[in-house]
Amino acid sequence: MRLTMGAAHGRSGKTSVTLGLIAALRRKGFTVQPFKKGPDFIDPGWLSLAAGRNCRCLDLFFLDKESLVRQFVSGCQGADIAVIEGAMGLFDGLDLQGSDSTAAVAKAVKSPIILVVDATRMTRSAAALVKGFQSFEPETEIAAVILNKVARPRHEDMLRKSIESYTGIPVVGAIPKQKVPLIAERHLGLVTAGEWVKVHELIETLGEKTEQSTDLAAIIRIAAAAPPLPSYELQRQKTTGKVRIGVIKDQVFSFYYPENLEALENAGAELVFVNSLADSSLPDIQGLYIGGGFPEVFGRELEKNADLRTSIREKVNNGLPVYAECGGLMYLARRIYYENQMFEMVGALPCDVKMSAQPKGHGYSLMKIVKPNYLFRQNTVIRGHEFHHSQICNTDPHMLGTIMEVQRGYGIDGKNDGIIYHNVIAAYQHIYAPAIPEWAVNFVAQSIKYNENLLKLPG
Repeated sequence: MRLTMGAAHGRSGKTSVTLGLIAALRRKGFTVQPFKKGPDFIDPGWLSLAAGRNCRCLDLFFLDKESLVRQFVSGCQGADIAVIEGAMGLFDGLDLQGSDSTAAVAKAVKSPIILVVDATRMTRSAAALVKGFQSFEPETEIAAVILNKVARPRHEDMLRKSIESYTGIPVVGAIPKQKVPLIAERHLGLVTAGEWVKVHELIETLGEKTEQSTDLAAIIRIAAAAPPLPSYELQRQKTTGKVRIGVIKDQVFSFYYPENLEALENAGAELVFVNSLADSSLPDIQGLYIGGGFPEVFGRELEKNADLRTSIREKVNNGLPVYAECGGLMYLARRIYYENQMFEMVGALPCDVKMSAQPKGHGYSLMKIVKPNYLFRQNTVIRGHEFHHSQICNTDPHMLGTIMEVQRGYGIDGKNDGIIYHNVIAAYQHIYAPAIPEWAVNFVAQSIKYNENLLKLPG
């Protein structure tokens, strides 16, 4: 069983509706596997908590159709129903054909679509909107509609009758306006789930309201009507134990695809999780992965943990392999300037970072590997994404080498990305491991090499 939650546009309340639906399905005893279309870490954090399973990525910019279907089938193992949250509007994508849109992903995995419609200040016009989406790509199945932000019963009645009369598409839910708590937003979207004090209480409330406001039986029937997908011989063997790789994962650094962590484990790594606020030193590890997050928001707390910052800096200077993305790059710098404040960071990279009000990089990225390094083959074009409001500063360009040439995106300066310093490779670009399998294999290999060199040292 599977469903895709689409919308006419962003800010339709799609994430809140999807969270509520997942929570409501769990209340009925279903094991739900969440997926998120597109490059995102914040919404998946919420979806993971709602489902009790790691939300996984589906994106046709990263993977071809067959590989995407394979990832989907693999991710659904052990689940009763899959729920895919779309991104932006249903047909929005990078090109005129919408080849990487939510609709394209739904078609690839043969998933029926439920369209979330923001009913604010609309009645009969909602039918025109839905009819337009229905006819825009006739091969794209819109199976049902859920109305969001409905004002009152008379409003709901007019919306239902209009949509069902003019389109024949059933309305399977009408969520009242201002009946569900709003999740706070930040410059990259919603506040992360790890920062929300009463996150489980909120999700439970969303589930209760959704159960009251939707026809769950009809939604389940729609999901059950999805046609079968190809079966694959799934290879999930893990060869952990060759080397220990630290992962800084907490409320500060939470931007990780579960597929990336699994790729490291499958390549032979035992993952050891580190808390940037609570741990005073790095454990016994032979590699370190620092994902993205909001170090600027937690700047004061990170600065106070000087012992961990010193431990990381010393290990970097001794050659520890480190891979850092965006927020991880910022943390490795000397200091962060944010809202007229300055916070001391690790100091492993000879640069500072300043925040700006406007985004420096936001969206899909293409980076060509132009210099030798231990992770990526030269001339490979890495597909990824970036969203950051920061930029490095106060550095001598000759001190920091880079390995990536920007073909799409911004990177560190609009031309380059992928700082290489000692055994650190740090980039603003986020990668998706299934799209670049060599990343995990080579990072584990470099960590093993580092460990072997340590063992050769006297004493």
